[in-house]
Amino acid sequence: MSERITPSMLTSSTLNDINSSLSQLERSSNELSSGKTILEPSDNPYGASQVVNLQSQLDGLSSYASNAQDGISWESTASGAMANMNSVVERVRELLVQASNGTYNQGNRNSIATEVTQLTETIKQDANTQYGGQYVFSGTATSTPPYQQGANDEYAGNSEKIARAVGPGASVTISSDISSLLGNGQASGDGKLLDTLRTISEHLSGGSAEDISALGSTDLKNLEANMETLSQLQASSGSATDQLQMATSRIEGLEASISKTLSNTDAAEIAKTSIDYSNEQAAYNAALHAGATIIQESLLNFLN
Repeated sequence: MSERITPSMLTSSTLNDINSSLSQLERSSNELSSGKTILEPSDNPYGASQVVNLQSQLDGLSSYASNAQDGISWESTASGAMANMNSVVERVRELLVQASNGTYNQGNRNSIATEVTQLTETIKQDANTQYGGQYVFSGTATSTPPYQQGANDEYAGNSEKIARAVGPGASVTISSDISSLLGNGQASGDGKLLDTLRTISEHLSGGSAEDISALGSTDLKNLEANMETLSQLQASSGSATDQLQMATSRIEGLEASISKTLSNTDAAEIAKTSIDYSNEQAAYNAALHAGATIIQESLLNFLN
């Protein structure tokens, strides 16, 4: 006995075909709008796990790249401040050589002493340079200015290091120990820059033969020793900048490689998907037209 094909069976089959065409059309539309082939994990479980892993790697690299760029900006700020200090110290050396040659009278030396005192305050201002609201020369005490203006030359920061992570287990120190250059002033007798500058100003104002003799001997020697310390700090800052820039280049290379792999895993081929979408849209419209022809409403449909 042959099975009779009823109108309801024909209607059900036609509707299934239309719904199938609509589902394919919607998927192609979603792929086009998202630019991705994996719209949910069930589409490709292995590919979806790869996407999650690769995206996690990219997020980590983005964080490291941000750290490296922040470190470069920090070092640039510190380097600029130290360059200003170097210019000031060069000016003090020039004045010191002039004042020690024996042709200047006491009035001239007093004027130079006043300028040296002013330049000392300029150096302390440079030491209080900030980046992003943080004092770059205060160690980890970034909310504390390392030096107060005026007679108090004691360092108020600490010697703890600040670093930026640029990779798993890799970091670059960005802090500079400015106290190794400036010290704690004349009261400490540490022979560092602030102590040396205060002593120079004192000898300029003193006017005795011993004072004038010290200007061209011990004072000049101590100043040049501090200039060497400053050069070493600048070199260290430059080295840190180089490390951060190399880290940035390395991170950019890894990001490009991982992004390419991610694209190969998940990215939709727009040209192919567009063609598929056009074909599926045509098929869906044809199915609708055929369904409208095949399935005709009648009194019998309602009675069934």
